[in-house]
Amino acid sequence: MQFDINRDLLLKSLNFVQGVVEKKNTLPILSNVLLNLKGNKLQIVATDLDIVFHDEISELKVIEEGNTTTSANVLFDILRKIPSGTEINFTLKSENKLSLKSKNSDFNLLCLPSSNFPTFDDKFESEKMEIEKKKFLSLLNKTKISISNDDTRHYLNGIFLHATESNKNTFLTGVATDSHRLSSSSIAVENIKSFSSIIIPRKSVFQLCSLLDNVDEKLFIQTSSNKIKFSLGKINLISKVIDGKFPDYQKVVPKENTKTLIVSSADFINSVERVASVSIDRKEGVKLELSRDKLKLSVNSTNSGDGNEVVAAKYDGEDLTIGFNSKYLIDIASEIEDKNLTISLKNSTSPVLVFDNSDKNSFYVIMPMKI
Repeated sequence: MQFDINRDLLLKSLNFVQGVVEKKNTLPILSNVLLNLKGNKLQIVATDLDIVFHDEISELKVIEEGNTTTSANVLFDILRKIPSGTEINFTLKSENKLSLKSKNSDFNLLCLPSSNFPTFDDKFESEKMEIEKKKFLSLLNKTKISISNDDTRHYLNGIFLHATESNKNTFLTGVATDSHRLSSSSIAVENIKSFSSIIIPRKSVFQLCSLLDNVDEKLFIQTSSNKIKFSLGKINLISKVIDGKFPDYQKVVPKENTKTLIVSSADFINSVERVASVSIDRKEGVKLELSRDKLKLSVNSTNSGDGNEVVAAKYDGEDLTIGFNSKYLIDIASEIEDKNLTISLKNSTSPVLVFDNSDKNSFYVIMPMKI
């Protein structure tokens, strides 16, 4: 195997690989990236057995076809430190030695034969469904903040993606919850009724967000019984889905909240961050005291003191005091597109509903905490 390639092209692909491969593996081959040179194209494949990343580069000079696997981390680190625009020659010297040469550099990397690399059945029977990339990225960003880290309830460790209907329109809806907060976001998609509900794992969600943020290609989705495939130009990301039943989230969405608080999103975030800085470990919640034209925020820490702040707000109910985890408030408020945050409340112990007036298809639920 021998080829010449521009450092920048290969580095861009290996940058995505870093999010897939695990640095420490019981199977050494899973720390490696597969380089397969065939038909004037370089195929790049990486996997952790749950996610498979495929890319293809055709802008290179092929001298001799072949394939090998080498450490994804080491190769990425070397390319990162070589000057931009450099042309690099790759030559497979033997089954376990890959040579990299540039104008001033010469490296020899250890390899493992590609026959050891796992193979996958990547057949997807369902039709490709085109999704508007920016809107889907927004859906993921708005819901991923509520993904659970509790491995005992593995079915909450991802985003529940499913088809919904409203006012004769069809939507692709994403929902995530950790049982303390819930995020839901929907985007209008035609011909989606046949879409099978799935739960995309946390790691796949974050890797997908990185791809959508950096690759300027159309997005297509395909599903099978236990996998989902995202295609962006020559890049394919295939992920196993979580085997489990997502709870009926509609049951926890408050229906009887009649009090409304409206406050500037920026002022609210800044104020919560300032008063929460009193709490060293952020375990103390932030207390919200609501009255007709103002909102008082306070944190009282037994170890480090207290902080208080007043923010102008509109509130249409009787005076109310309620407490929340400050991180939950900041995470959700940061995803609100509108200049104002709209919070719907019932009492000091019931869950609250947070709306975004600039995105009517998204909402959030937060459980209060005792303070």
